Amino acid sequence: MSDTAVQDDPKPIKMHAWRSSSASRPKLPKDQAARQGVITNLAFQLLGGRDAALDFLNSQNPVLGGRPLDLAVASKDGFTAVEQVIRRLAVAP
Repeated sequence: MSDTAVQDDPKPIKMHAWRSSSASRPKLPKDQAARQGVITNLAFQLLGGRDAALDFLNSQNPVLGGRPLDLAVASKDGFTAVEQVIRRLAVAP
C-alpha cells in the first residue's frame, strides 16, 4: 500500500464503546446465582473437569427431566436433585 492511498482515504475511523453481551441480560437473584456457582463447581470437581461438567449441566437429562443447570438454579429441590445425580455419576464405574 502506498503512502498516498492512506492519505487519500477520507473515512474517519469509527470507535464503538465496548459493551458486554451480558449487559442486556438480567442478573440472577443472589440465591439463584449462588446455586449456579455451587452446582457448577461441584460438577467441575466430580465429573472429570470442565468439558464433562459443562456437557452434563447444559444437556437435557432424562433422569432429571430437564437441563440440570436450569433445574439447579430454579429451586432448592432442583439443586438437590441435580447434586444427587452428580454424586451418583462421580462414583459410577
